[in-house]
Amino acid sequence: MDDFRGIADRIALDIARGRLRTGQRLPPQRAFARRHGIAASTAGRVYAELVRRGLVVGEVGRGTFVRATEATGPGRSLVEDAGARVNLELNYPSVPGQSELLAPALAPLLRPDVLTDALRPGAADGTPEAREAVAALLATGDWRPDPGRILFTGNARQAIAAALASLVRPGGRVGVEPLTYPLVKEVAGRLAVTLVPVKTDEEGPVVESLLAAHRSAPLSALYLQPALHNPTSATITTGRRLELARAVSDLGLPVVEDRVWSFLHTGPEPPLAALAPHLVHVVDSLSKRVAPGLTVGFVVVPAGSVGPAGAVAAAVRSGGWGPGAFAVEAAVRWIGDGTVARLVAAKREQAVRRQGLVREALGGFDVRADPRGYFAWWQLPAPWRADSFTAAAAELGIAVTPGTAFRVDPQRTPDAVRIGLASAGEPELAGALRTLAALAARGPEHPRREAQSSRPS
Repeated sequence: MDDFRGIADRIALDIARGRLRTGQRLPPQRAFARRHGIAASTAGRVYAELVRRGLVVGEVGRGTFVRATEATGPGRSLVEDAGARVNLELNYPSVPGQSELLAPALAPLLRPDVLTDALRPGAADGTPEAREAVAALLATGDWRPDPGRILFTGNARQAIAAALASLVRPGGRVGVEPLTYPLVKEVAGRLAVTLVPVKTDEEGPVVESLLAAHRSAPLSALYLQPALHNPTSATITTGRRLELARAVSDLGLPVVEDRVWSFLHTGPEPPLAALAPHLVHVVDSLSKRVAPGLTVGFVVVPAGSVGPAGAVAAAVRSGGWGPGAFAVEAAVRWIGDGTVARLVAAKREQAVRRQGLVREALGGFDVRADPRGYFAWWQLPAPWRADSFTAAAAELGIAVTPGTAFRVDPQRTPDAVRIGLASAGEPELAGALRTLAALAARGPEHPRREAQSSRPS
């Protein structure tokens, strides 16, 4: 019998039930061994098993800490914390009057004769009208997708999953930025795909790091967020995009370009799809532009793919990731009547205002943010750790996302949190940011009592 696994099960249960809390430090292994009457080597195996399960994180010279995970409540990756009064973890923009803007286009769909067709499952290739509408929506000054290469899914996550599933076999390797979208990590896990971090600098992913990763064992694809990277807000420079395009062309390496947040970006940098159109799969959706409850995902398939849909369409069908016809028809109407454009303009203005609140409250801290974006990456002051700060913020009624949710290399633990600016109202956001600033300044010794004066109402 593996006794160490039984002990690990009991510790896991303590974490699940809240007896061991996010950010709490476990005793040193020798002390743990004495407490449980086991050998030090067995204690080491218990801790290793807890790390393997993703329940704790060991940091050299600092100890072993309970991780913020989906199972441990506050700080789980992009999952709503029902107990938080101010949720800076979820990040879905909404603007005043949004429902009034959306409603008129839906009214014709509610006629019984129209609704019958609209409630049927949608096809992966949509309709000719839908493809034309989405091509116009996604177009930039440097690039307009071929409508015949556009596919539809239920949401952006499904679009990413379909693109990766079409490109990478189980056991394959995908290059990503060292900090990446948490749902990509989940998709990779379900597809049995290994994510390989590619070093980045101020301009974006370092080409030599990409080449080195490919030399060590061939990559099957590269996943990037070139504009307003989540969580760091970074945007890859034009020069680096050109370098990356040359490199992936030389390697014949497919790219998945995630442009979900790019609607906020107004810079001159061209999409990667404009620089390497034969290799780049573009994924996007309406969830941020419009609303998360009725959304559609898009995949623009490279020009070199076989047929109008190719392997991506097959992945959409086999994964059950197709769109709903109602959502597709609604999207066509919202794009066609200018509703999406009006919402995008309003959300751009809102993001700028909210970034002003970040600068006002957190101006004295190490915060990375784009003035056009809906999130901020906060490098916490020592001795704060991401998980313990997340837990302390949760006690004050504020949900934030710890940096551990985004990391690809488990050996590198960023002492940072992402602040989502989209979901809370602006007065609540301003109060929460002031509370977090006071919490960070006071330190982790007695954070709850000392931050009360700035707590949001």
